Amino acid sequence: MRLDLSAAVGGLRRACAGPGRERDLAAQALKAALAAWLTWLIAGWWLHAPVAFVAPWVAVVLVESTVYRSIAHGLQQLGAITAGTVTATAAGLVLHSTAVAMAVVLPLALLLGHWRRLGDQGVYAATGALFVLTDGAVTVTTSAARIAASLFGAAMGIAVNALVRPPLYPRDTRAVLRDATEEAHDILHAVADGLTGGRWDAEEASAWHDRALRSRRLVDDARSALEWSRESLRANVRRGAVPVPGQGYDDALAVLDHAAVHTAGVTRTVLEVASEDRAAPRPHPGLALGYARFLCRTARALRLYSHSRFDAACEDELRTEVTALRAALGTLRRDLARSTTDDPDDLATYGTLLAQANRLTDRLLASSA
Repeated sequence: MRLDLSAAVGGLRRACAGPGRERDLAAQALKAALAAWLTWLIAGWWLHAPVAFVAPWVAVVLVESTVYRSIAHGLQQLGAITAGTVTATAAGLVLHSTAVAMAVVLPLALLLGHWRRLGDQGVYAATGALFVLTDGAVTVTTSAARIAASLFGAAMGIAVNALVRPPLYPRDTRAVLRDATEEAHDILHAVADGLTGGRWDAEEASAWHDRALRSRRLVDDARSALEWSRESLRANVRRGAVPVPGQGYDDALAVLDHAAVHTAGVTRTVLEVASEDRAAPRPHPGLALGYARFLCRTARALRLYSHSRFDAACEDELRTEVTALRAALGTLRRDLARSTTDDPDDLATYGTLLAQANRLTDRLLASSA
């Protein structure tokens, strides 16, 4: 309880301190409450609609995290509610038995709920049918009023979300991209430092590999943040206040995704070489040093590439680094070729290291061309 209370207090402080996830959540909660209150005020208190409770119920759930999502889910929800309501009304009028009508309608409504065009709003087909069949006598007038109330509630929920502080999420994308780039850079540098120092400790190599695997989640977070940012700008009246994330974000994500995969490959190879139960000899210290230099070059080029997507001043420095990276790869190829023996374990190790180096370099060279 103390931990939960402390987390709640911390979230409240962050919401008051400045923009962030906590403030967005608080704003959306207040907007949902406002949408429900306004909808009930009009439908229930002023118009005395016969099934007024449906309107605020629909309104409160359609104050979504983005305006586009409110509109898309609103259309899907209205379609599901209408389908369930019409089906249940027809069955109730024909069968004259709530129990029999429910046994016939609910399986159909639940199957309809899985229609892909309704998305995750399909469950409201069964909900709409239940409202019809469990709310006294089934009449066309009441069912029509229920659909009208749903339409009004959806309109109010969408309007409040679109006009009252429409949600935007532009601030996270570049920060998450930067974090993912820095993590990949730091991992490659950590491996390079270990190879330079001649450290082939299995525990340390395992830590590098674990970090490399976790870095993939940072790339996934960056991709999610980019998609979230773009979606929040769709149908948003505030979209002119922030720039739309351009192709530079997609390019940086593609390179980061590739780098995360092959960084994991490099660390896995180093871990396998460092394992105590491995019978094959470790790479020659001179070769390990050359590979460490290559990893440092790769780490620097990766960081510069990410920066260059958003800062044109980094372009010249990136081209210089890419040229040096190409030369470092050529040197590494020659060193690996000279070091190759007939030992199958040596061939496997050197071949894997060279393959990962080629893939990392090829992606950076292609992206910066």
